[in-house]
Parts: sequence; C-alpha cells; structure tokens
Amino acid sequence: VECSSADEALAAAEAGADIVLLDNLAPQELHAAAAQVKAAHPRVTVEASGGIVLETLPQFLGPHIDVVSMGCLTHSAPALDFALRV
Repeated sequence: VECSSADEALAAAEAGADIVLLDNLAPQELHAAAAQVKAAHPRVTVEASGGIVLETLPQFLGPHIDVVSMGCLTHSAPALDFALRV
C-alpha cells in the first residue's frame, strides 16, 4: 500500500498490508514513520520510494527500511526497438 504519512502507513499495516511503501517523505520523516510501523507490525515490509537518487540514497537507508525503490534507474533509460519472429 502506498502511503504518504506515518498515520496512513500504520492504518495500512493494521488493515493487513504486507508491504507499506512510504512515498515522498523526507529522510527524517521516513525513518520515524518506518520505526513506528516496525514497532507495531514487525513483519510488515517497509519500502522507501519517491525522489531517491544515487547521491541521496544513503540518507534513506536505515534499520527499519527493508526495500528502496529508485525510479531514476529507469526514467531515462533509452528504448530498444527490436522484433522477434518465430
């Protein structure tokens, strides 16, 4: 479940979400929200996402973050035009 606040993340976890994606949070806010989710629901996977680039990645890593998504890896990837004939 994509969440934009600690309250949304806790509500999603309480409703049974297996994975909570914390989207577009500043690092401090992200870590506080992730800690709250993990304290209440230790088995929920917490994912950080939104605006994370290689230069800022270390700021988003922490003990309560299980997964980090970085759209910058694919946003500017060149397209490949190919065909497959069988």
